[in-house]
Amino acid sequence: MASHKSPDAVGSRDPFELDRLAEELAARESSGKKVNGFDDIELPEDARDLPVYAPLSHDDQYLSAETFDVEQFLLSRAYTSLPDLRTELRDYLATLKEELVKLINDDYEAFISLSTDLRGEGTRLESMKRPLTDLKARVLEARKTFQVIQDEIKEKLDKRAIIREQKAFLHLLLKISESITRLETLLLITSPEDASKDSPAVGKIPLTSHADPDADDRIRGNRAKHIARVAAEYTQLLYHVSRARTEPCAFIDESQWRIDRIKSTLSSDLDHLFATTLNSLVGSRGKSGKVTDIEKSKLYADVTECLRTYDGLGLWRDAEDVLRREVVREFVKKTIYPGALSAPRSPIVPHTPLPARTGTSSAPPLTASIAPRTPYTPFTAFAAKHNPFEFALRAESGSPTPNFAHILDETDDSLAALYNIILRVVDKDMRRIMEIAEAVCAKSGSRAAGAHGEKRDGEEPGFEVMANVVWAEIGRALMDELGSVIFAAGRPDDFREHHETTQAFIRALEFLAPSVQSVQAMRTHIVFTSFERRWQLPVYFQLRWKEIVAKLEDTLATTKLERNKGTLLPFGTLFGPAGAQKSTFRNSTQDSGDLRCRYRTWLDNSLPPPEPTAKVATAIAAERIGAAGSPTARSPTPVPTETVSAETIAADDALLQQFATAITDMKALESQVMKLWREELIAMLPDSTLAEGEHGGTPEDALKHSLSKLTALVPTLTNQIVLILSRRGCDALLPMRSIPSQFRASAKKMPTDPSYFVSLIFKHTKAFFGIQTVDGPASTLKDSLLAPVAADVFEVVAQRYIYFLSAMKKTEESLRRLKKGKKATYSLFGSSKGDDDGRADEDKIRTQMILDVDAFGREAQSLGVAVQENATYRSLVEMARSSLTDDA
Repeated sequence: MASHKSPDAVGSRDPFELDRLAEELAARESSGKKVNGFDDIELPEDARDLPVYAPLSHDDQYLSAETFDVEQFLLSRAYTSLPDLRTELRDYLATLKEELVKLINDDYEAFISLSTDLRGEGTRLESMKRPLTDLKARVLEARKTFQVIQDEIKEKLDKRAIIREQKAFLHLLLKISESITRLETLLLITSPEDASKDSPAVGKIPLTSHADPDADDRIRGNRAKHIARVAAEYTQLLYHVSRARTEPCAFIDESQWRIDRIKSTLSSDLDHLFATTLNSLVGSRGKSGKVTDIEKSKLYADVTECLRTYDGLGLWRDAEDVLRREVVREFVKKTIYPGALSAPRSPIVPHTPLPARTGTSSAPPLTASIAPRTPYTPFTAFAAKHNPFEFALRAESGSPTPNFAHILDETDDSLAALYNIILRVVDKDMRRIMEIAEAVCAKSGSRAAGAHGEKRDGEEPGFEVMANVVWAEIGRALMDELGSVIFAAGRPDDFREHHETTQAFIRALEFLAPSVQSVQAMRTHIVFTSFERRWQLPVYFQLRWKEIVAKLEDTLATTKLERNKGTLLPFGTLFGPAGAQKSTFRNSTQDSGDLRCRYRTWLDNSLPPPEPTAKVATAIAAERIGAAGSPTARSPTPVPTETVSAETIAADDALLQQFATAITDMKALESQVMKLWREELIAMLPDSTLAEGEHGGTPEDALKHSLSKLTALVPTLTNQIVLILSRRGCDALLPMRSIPSQFRASAKKMPTDPSYFVSLIFKHTKAFFGIQTVDGPASTLKDSLLAPVAADVFEVVAQRYIYFLSAMKKTEESLRRLKKGKKATYSLFGSSKGDDDGRADEDKIRTQMILDVDAFGREAQSLGVAVQENATYRSLVEMARSSLTDDA
């Protein structure tokens, strides 16, 4: 029977219940809970693991690594001191040595018996080697046999590949031969085989027929389609020939002359057909018979087909040659000749009002007499008018396009009349053709990627009819036939009129261009470049410069600065509405810097010396002597108190008038020059000129720098104005010193209004800028100069105010000390009074000072002065509100 141990017995053996506590601790650790009394909170796994001392062993990752890293190993044993680590390493070394000795001892018998176990293995290996040698010989023999068979198969395959290539090449040559024969047949060229038969050509389509006009149109249309098919066949022939020329071929070399003959014949037939179509289209000009709209549509269809053929063959310049020869050159010879400007105008084209604009055109007509101040915009109007490809697409579809020719004002201008004749003919005969050519290029993509035809050196792909045909002929004829009249710079007035008329003509001609690319090609054409160089603008500028200088010197003969009814000085009138030299100066802007220097010299001679007069110098010295805001400052010089004479006032008024007039004129000059730059000059300069140059400056920066040399006089003149107005303001402040005597000599009540002299401080400043008056010398400068001038005058007067107030306080302090010395106070009427009466007068005086200073600040603030931000005024306010004496 098992004995039952009571708890008392157990407790006697384990009084602290350690067993029970150990069991509970083990249970809690196994459940992953904390042992601090919060059994419902679990610890993370890594938080429960404490650092464990791991002895060195073979499993250590740092000792078993391929490359032993000392730093990482030491960091892993950072909790071990270096002496302990050294002891631990020595123990591990001893362990390794023991294991090595044990390993040698355990495997020693096997190592010794290794040589004994290998006896007889050599014989066994030799017996196994003999069949392997025989097997190797048989494998090599089989390999050689298979290699021979593989070489034979490869040789046969190579031969078959060569045969296939030769067969394909022969097929290509057959295609080339058949294509050449077919093209010769289509072009009615006698082949070499039929050259000896002398048989007439059969199947030739006649180009003209005088018997039946309808049959003539059908033949022409069939001929256009026929040539288009021939051109397509010829393009395919060129492709095959280019493939055949990858390697030398005698057949191609022998057939090259036939290919060249085909090209020559095709080009000749195409030129003949295109010329015939153009003659039918525009040759009726001046004849009795006119082409109907239906016939014109058919002719334009033939023109489109011919241009497509030219584009496919890459013969753009040949088409332009035909246009130049058949359409433009004859008209230019009849229109532009030496006596064209003096010839009587044709009654066939009378002077009529400008035609009404229809369709999408909304651009105003270009006139030879361009209004002044109108920016010159070569491309803006064209780009805003319509899509550059809109005309071409409509022309290709056959839809009619309205008349977009911009006719010049030819009143009393024979050159404009000549240009109008050219514009009308180009609009009538060439505009539609240019649009068709542009549409053909846009559809085929010849401008971007070229064409299948040959490209000549330095030639851009695509048609450039406007540049290479229209402008090339017209510009060359104008230079050769009328150059001595149009470009005659010796007559400046006629030269300028011709230049403006010609520029308007060029812009009107650009409006007829089918695309922006056509305009750019025209402006980069060599004839256009030569045409622009023929103007000899430097010669014209020199002539204009002499006129301007002569008239300017006559104007600047006087050295007296006077206002001229509110307008500008002599030099400024060059820009004013009544200036006689406005147009001439605008045409000589490159020499405007010299004119500004001359004007600066005239101002220096006309203006009085910048040094102030003696009274102004004395007043300014007195203003600067007293420290601002310091009541203890003393002045080593007496303050002038004498009354200003009428002569001084008149002299100051004259100076103010001159200074204001000069500043007004300089600012107007600067404004007009910058306005001229923005509205006209900047539009005439190319974009490359407006960009920053090598030194990082732009033409606008250079112009502003040139103007700054003239406007540098403005600060000096402004300072002179500030000196005069400040002195007058300080003179108006003189009655302020009599305020104490006014209150001590009478029984006045506590003041409620500021003194009368406060409103007189800025009286002259307001009159100068025309404030509260009808007019003033600087009324036009009010926006730019009123605030800074008023601020400077306010600063000077405020400093003088502080000076007077400081002097007043010193006087009152002297009186107080004198009264204390007598130990009695007497009133002005002889009766004895207490100290309270004196303090009442001081309160009245201080109140009057505060009212005056506040009114002074309001007056300045009404003129745009930041009163509250002025440190001098703050010192003045503080001094006015303080006691008149130090003894409070």
